[in-house]
Amino acid sequence: MAQESKSVKYATSYKEQLTVRGMIIGVIGVVIVTCSSMFIALKASSLPFPIMFVALVSMFALKALGRTNINEINVTHTAMSAGSMVAGGVAFTIPAIYMLYPNSELGLAKLLVITISGTMLGLIFTSLMRKQFIETSKLPYAMGQAAAEALIVGDEGGKKAHTLFGALGFAAIWTALRDWFMKIPAVLWFGGGSWLNYGSYGGVWLSPMLVSVGYLVGPIFVGVWFFGALIGDVGILIGGQRLGFFDATTAANIKSGLGLGMMVGTGVGVFIKNIFPNFKAIFGSMVSKDSIGDSIVPLRWAPILMALFAALFVIIVDVPVVAAIITIIGVWLATAMSCQTVGMSAINPMEVFGIFVLILAKLCSPGITEVAAICIAAIVAIACGLVGDVMNDFKAGSILKSSPKAQWTGELIGGLVGAVVSVFVIMAIIQAYGPSAFGNPELFPAAQASAVAAMAGGISHVPAFITGLVVAAILYIVGFYPVMTLGLGVYLPFYLSFTAFIGAAIRFILDKVYPQFEREGKGTIIGAGLLGGEAVVGVIIAIIMAVQFIA
Repeated sequence: MAQESKSVKYATSYKEQLTVRGMIIGVIGVVIVTCSSMFIALKASSLPFPIMFVALVSMFALKALGRTNINEINVTHTAMSAGSMVAGGVAFTIPAIYMLYPNSELGLAKLLVITISGTMLGLIFTSLMRKQFIETSKLPYAMGQAAAEALIVGDEGGKKAHTLFGALGFAAIWTALRDWFMKIPAVLWFGGGSWLNYGSYGGVWLSPMLVSVGYLVGPIFVGVWFFGALIGDVGILIGGQRLGFFDATTAANIKSGLGLGMMVGTGVGVFIKNIFPNFKAIFGSMVSKDSIGDSIVPLRWAPILMALFAALFVIIVDVPVVAAIITIIGVWLATAMSCQTVGMSAINPMEVFGIFVLILAKLCSPGITEVAAICIAAIVAIACGLVGDVMNDFKAGSILKSSPKAQWTGELIGGLVGAVVSVFVIMAIIQAYGPSAFGNPELFPAAQASAVAAMAGGISHVPAFITGLVVAAILYIVGFYPVMTLGLGVYLPFYLSFTAFIGAAIRFILDKVYPQFEREGKGTIIGAGLLGGEAVVGVIIAIIMAVQFIA
């Protein structure tokens, strides 16, 4: 795409991509987006990917200053978006401690160790695994595709720009009517909500963004994703109860255990098939001074930093030695799962990956306290949030021919700023409202943190988890690569999967009936606009909510 766009201005050197003004804009954006992300994650228990919002803000800001290029914009929005998912990792886990133990006092030092270590581990594994997921596996990363398309079309102008911003405007208005003015329902429930009687969230989410994700990711991955939803909801929840095999609680536990197991099993399969055979190329930068292998930057310092973090986990976070080692290894596995999941579905269940490593740490270190276990989940969730989100920026960078090193440096700056800001935001909330604010439906429901608190006791259905893990690992190893989306479909609420399936079905029909539509790029441009409109308004609403709350 990028090489075909002759009217787009590209950088001619590294210095034109990573600029002082770009990083200043990026840091300002990080502070705003991190604060808003913390509030929306705690208040609404959701977190929109910020990439479309920050890509457009970066483009408009740098164009206003003049003499910019598309790669400088790309590097700037990489820095700007990094803090958002760090905030998500904090908001989706740390409140669980206060829900279980309201009198806990984590303190500034402990929180900073958690956020900075999670961020730095995420940065290390971003550098190591970018090539595997972006260039070798060539995963779709729908949000990254959309951001690149928006920047190219916005730079070119003309009819394509009208199409893009027309779709963006429609989705923005739709989202505002749905989420701010409450004139459009968020979900249409099947059978008047009759599926809810079985614990199934059967319906369709009225989301232009998720329909676009389904369209951009394509029929194969999303078709498998939807098949997983049929297994989880129609098969286990509804069929299992109607046939008398399970009660409601058992069915729900089997569904979540099987889905989580399949996602973890895919991560195991990725390591066995993709990571271990290429171990020297991927991890050589940590031991060799002559070659960086597949890594973005030399990482001979990384093992020392990992050892330092493990020591800090023991000394400051009160994590047992074995659990600290498991945390480092667990982040490695979990970030690979996050890359795979985001690449195929544009969904990043970072707290789920945190729960997995939390449980693993408890199994390997039985004496660990629940507070320490949740801190481990937070470190993992922060790393997964950062890596999964920023892979979208690197996908955009791959399309736009940006320097991965410049992007990684931007991620480093933005991620560390976000790590510090998120700590001060959560401490400010505790200072203003007390720890009882978390889990309070009137203040901060923090649904994901509630799930982390509930899962701190262990996996709900171990046989289903092990079955999912083994089956998914085998399927991936033998070449069935969409197995991650199969597990995601089993695990997620049905209405999310069905909505994405609508987009994939539209893509399938158009490819068969009117293939010229996509050959001309019309579908991708419209999809990018629809996705961007909802994402941009989602972030704007989050910022407004944060400002109102502070006021």
